[in-house]
Formats: sequence, C-alpha cells, structure tokens
Amino acid sequence: MTTQPERGLRELYDDDPERADALVFGRRRFLAQSALAGMGAVLGLAIPFGRYMPAGLIPVALAESEDAFVIPGKDGLTVLNDRPINAETPAHLLDDEITPNSRHFVRNNGIVPERAETRDVSDWRLTVDGEVETPLTLTLGDLKSRFKTVSYALQLECGGNGRAAFNPPARGNQWTVGAIGNAKWTGVRLRDVLKAAGIRDAAVYTGHYSEDLHLSGNPEKDAISRGGPIDKMMERHTLLAFEMNGEALPAQHGFPVRIVAPGWPGSVSQKWLRRIWVRDRVHDGAKMTGTSYRVPAYPVSPGQRVPKDDFRIIEAMLVKSLITFPKSGLELAAGTRSVEVRGHAWAGENRVARLDVSRDFGATWQQAKLSAPPNRYSWQRWRAAVDLPGPGYYEIWARATDESGASQPFAIDWNPKGYLNNSLHRITVTVAA
Repeated sequence: MTTQPERGLRELYDDDPERADALVFGRRRFLAQSALAGMGAVLGLAIPFGRYMPAGLIPVALAESEDAFVIPGKDGLTVLNDRPINAETPAHLLDDEITPNSRHFVRNNGIVPERAETRDVSDWRLTVDGEVETPLTLTLGDLKSRFKTVSYALQLECGGNGRAAFNPPARGNQWTVGAIGNAKWTGVRLRDVLKAAGIRDAAVYTGHYSEDLHLSGNPEKDAISRGGPIDKMMERHTLLAFEMNGEALPAQHGFPVRIVAPGWPGSVSQKWLRRIWVRDRVHDGAKMTGTSYRVPAYPVSPGQRVPKDDFRIIEAMLVKSLITFPKSGLELAAGTRSVEVRGHAWAGENRVARLDVSRDFGATWQQAKLSAPPNRYSWQRWRAAVDLPGPGYYEIWARATDESGASQPFAIDWNPKGYLNNSLHRITVTVAA
C-alpha cells in the first residue's frame, strides 16, 4: 500500500487513525522506511531504533506539542503538511519588501536531500544535456567562475496559493494567501548556461531533475520533474540561483542550486537541481502530465468532471495583491478616524499598474500609492490612508490591476485542482463605540 503524498502525520491521525496506521506502518505493522524518513525530517534528527517502532506509536516529540511541527529556521509559518513539508506565511508576516529566509513559504514534493543538510558539494554536479551541441557537467565553482553572477528581487508563488477558498474543496495543500515570497536571489542566468551548451533549433522545452527523494523511498521515482518553454528559460531573470538573501540557499529552499523562474508557478523553479534535459517536445516528467499544475481550457461549473485532455499547463501567474498591514482583526480605539493600510502586488509576466482599496464592500474604491518595482518580477509596495467615518465593523479590500488592464475579481471560477486563485484579499478592522 502506498502513501498519499498530500497527507502528513497530523492530518492522517486526526482524520482516520486506523487508516493512518495502515498507510504509515504498512502490513508488517512496523514503521516503513519512507515514513521513518519523514518523521526524521520533521524531528530534525535521525531515529536510530525507528525500525522497531510498533504500529500507532508516534514519537512523543510529535505528540506533545504543536511546536514539534515548527520547521527549523522558520519564524511564524503555518505548517500545512509534514510529509512532504509544506508551510505558508501569515499575511501580516509578509510586510517586508524583501521576504526574509525565515518567513518565505515552503512547498516540497519529496524528502529534502541529505546534501542540503550536510552542505557538502564536493561531488555535486549539474548536467545540461539533450538538444544541445555540447553537453555540460558543471560544479558549483564552475557556475560561479564561468558565468556572470546577478542578483534580483523575485517573487515566487505556489500555483495552489488560495486553494483553501474553493468550494467544493479542491484536493491538495489548503493554502490560504501565504504561499508567496519575494526574496533577493543571486545566481547566474540560465540562458547563459544554455548558450554555453549550444541550444539546437529543435529545442522546445526543458525538463528539470532534482536530488529530493520520492515519498515512497524509491530512488527510481522522481518526486517532481517539471520544466518550461525555452523562451521562458532564456528570459534574463530566470536564474540558476545559489544564494537567497545573501546566504547560501537554505536546505528547504534548494541547496546548493535551484531554478528561479519568476512570475510562473513555483513548481517550475525546481529545487536541489542536478540535471537540465533540453527536449524537442513538452516535458512529460513527474507532475507535468495529467491534471498537475494544469487548469481546464474553458470555464467549468463547481464540481464538474473535466477530461484530462482538456487541461492546459499553467504558465504566467495572474495579477494579485496582499494586505500585510494591519493584521486582520485589528481593534481600534473609539474616535479613530483613519488607518494606514499597506501591502504588495504582483502580476506574473506583467507589471502592476494600479492598486485600489475599498472600505465599503466594493461600493467605492480609493487609489493607493503604488511604488515601482526594483526590477521586473519583483512585487510592488503599495500603501493608503483609509478613512473610517465612525465606530463599527469594516472590511478593507485590495484590488490590483496590471498593465494589460486585468484586475483581481471578487471571486474566481472554480477549477478541479484549486489553482490560480487571485481573488481580492480582505481584512477586518473594528472601531470601538
């Protein structure tokens, strides 16, 4: 019996303890190797005698406290799943213009590779092959010495950010609004590496392969193998990154090297990279086919079944915004007549042209001050002083509009996998009588 990759120990044991035992411990009633590795990843330590753990025995460290699910190096994130590790950042903790490493969301598909923890790159190599004239095998030192190093502030967003708002629910991690971050990434342009390999005319797509272990523990299976069109991989802001905010990539963010393909679903920005396969067709690796990171090619009604052939691959993300200050639920003293509101906006391949806020459920809108991004694909800061005419309950809504004229909707069309939710972000503020 195999495990379901989108369910962790907490979810399994909360929902159905008997099924959890079957999935985690298997028919032999002892802890499976894949489950043992997952527990070890959550604990941050090996379990030397884990093979003797009987069915139903969850480590005390996991049972005693919610803190056991805190990810080392992270501050205030909400853990949605522990196997694989997935965690989002509450909106009010994303107020920084550059997202600190400690507050950047985590979206994993497999088990973090041992190399990322040991920081040993002595035998790490990146292979670039396929539809190229000169296949390359590069060390980390080669990347740093042979190609120009650049740094950009780049936003990454999970394609499923906002999935929790879909009704009927869509299967997968129930992200609310915090699967987004805007870090400063340092690396080399992927196009420079591809040019050095000599891209052939037949090249259409890339396929990415990583060192993370599949949840089953089977080394022959890929946890994820995504890719992107050659044009996107050749865009000057698409990086082979080896630093995040001035530090070597953290373990959870892809050490030693990852792709950063900003403005597209975060899954294209594959972590723990080991190979780039240049292909003469659309890549068909793990989570590239079927319904993974795809949406119907036409509007569908909630709950409607859609043939797999009618799904299209998600490319650019949609225009979106986030209110990062104040924290939703702010209670203001009697007599307060205004509140400062601020946040960020971004728009996939486009630039945000306008940000408006409403205090009256969308009856009227007030234009906010919107800052220019430091570079393309960075989110943009916005702020506004919102008048509050008297005591009571208020909702403040934010709506971004990009340079093409596309704006955030109040609600979006349903889709089976819960992708691309760019509906308005709303917070509450109350003023005492």
